[in-house]
Formats: sequence, C-alpha cells, structure tokens
Amino acid sequence: MKKVVVITGASSGIGLCTAVLFADNGYTVYSLSRSRPAENRIIHIHTDISDEESVKSAIDTVISAEGRISVLVNNAGYGISGAVETTDVNDAKRLFEVNFFGTFTCIKYVLPHMRAAGGGCIVNVSSVAAVLPLPYQAFYSCTKSALNSLTLALANEVRPFGIRVSAVMPGDVRSGFTAARKKSVTSETVYSESQDRAVSRMEKDEQGGMQPEIIARQIYRAALKKRPKVLYTAGLTYKLFILLAKVLPAGLVNRIEGKIYS
Repeated sequence: MKKVVVITGASSGIGLCTAVLFADNGYTVYSLSRSRPAENRIIHIHTDISDEESVKSAIDTVISAEGRISVLVNNAGYGISGAVETTDVNDAKRLFEVNFFGTFTCIKYVLPHMRAAGGGCIVNVSSVAAVLPLPYQAFYSCTKSALNSLTLALANEVRPFGIRVSAVMPGDVRSGFTAARKKSVTSETVYSESQDRAVSRMEKDEQGGMQPEIIARQIYRAALKKRPKVLYTAGLTYKLFILLAKVLPAGLVNRIEGKIYS
C-alpha cells in the first residue's frame, strides 16, 4: 500500500531533513509550507497553516491525488524572544496561531481521512521548553506546553480508531530557527541587559546543538512504532534534564534554569 506523509514546514531545518528521510524510505512526501523545499522528491503545496482554508485546501489536494495520508508531521513553527511584560499582545497571539492553532487545524482536517482508512500516525514537533520553560521565551514555551497537552489528550481520543499520536521534544538544534526568531523588544527596557544575556546564551547553545538529522530520525522512528510513547525527548542530555525536572522540586529546577540564563 502506498505510504504518504504530509509534513508542515518542510522547506528547511528539521522539516526538510524529515522529508528527505521519509523519501529515502519509499514515502510519497508532501510539504505544506510557504517556501518550496530544495529537494525535487518533495511535492510542495503552498500553505499558510494559520489560515484554515489554506490548510483544508492543501489536505484536500493530497487526498485527491493519493487517496490517503499515512503520517502527518506537524513541524512548522517559529519563536519569539522578549520579556513577558514587553511582548506585544499581537505577537503572542500570532505565535499561538502558527505553533498551536496551525497544528490543531492540520490535525482537524487529516483525522477524518485517517479514521476512514483505519489508522495512521501523527507526530507533533514540540520542545524541551514545553517542560522547562525558558526565560525571555515564555510564549514560545507556552505554545509547546499547549502542544504537549493537545498530544496527550488527542492520543486517548483517537486510539480506538488505530491512530497513533506522539510529540517529539528536541533540545537545542542547529538550524535556521535561531536566525528566524522574532525579537520582540526594539528599545531599551529594564529587562534589556538580562534579556540580551539570556538570548545570547540560548542562541549560542542552539548553534552548537544537535544536527536536525538527529531529530528527523526520532520523528521517523516514532512514526513507525506500533505502540509509540506519547512524548519523546530527543538527545541524551535533554533526557537527563527532563528526568531531573520530574524528580526535583519545581522551584529548585526553575531557579537553576534562571541562573543558567542569567
């Protein structure tokens, strides 16, 4: 039976590496993104995932051409940095529109087709920041925490239909995500000095982080498992961080994280 995967944000970084890996393993790969991937094996459908009609049209196009969707990988997203107090409300809303509601909309329009086919797999790309929220990236962390909650709830709702749902939580990854991050502060504030230190530290960690191919392999493995875990942490170091966050008092973990980024 033909294997079809739909990946949002597959034009670069984790999404592109994931698309190439699926293509290497015999999948017909569709990228739902605004930019065209530089890989001729990936079928591109121009899509704005924050626009419901754009998503619906893209999914309808895939179903019309292929008749099914075996795997959905929700990878599209971006980050903003800035203090909570100084973040523009519209910037925060826009972030949720893409990172959370965009994922939700893709799931909403794919689920009926997976259910009709008797099964399928959904993998959401979350972040370690969902469990360990980052100072000066509060709203990005919030979108990923919400995504984890959506994943956990959805997994129970669709399990009776043979649909598997997981979220993969990467830590620092070397990709274009760093350069694409929106800086929400444009003038000096009482937070400027500490924010600059924190964001500089984060960006340095990201550029020295894991290669996106590592995350792509984790996504691919999760998609193939008959009984996947609901939440995966990518990278041994980050698995240790998540474990410590579970066993140590939340206040202590938060203070340690604050000192790391101070």
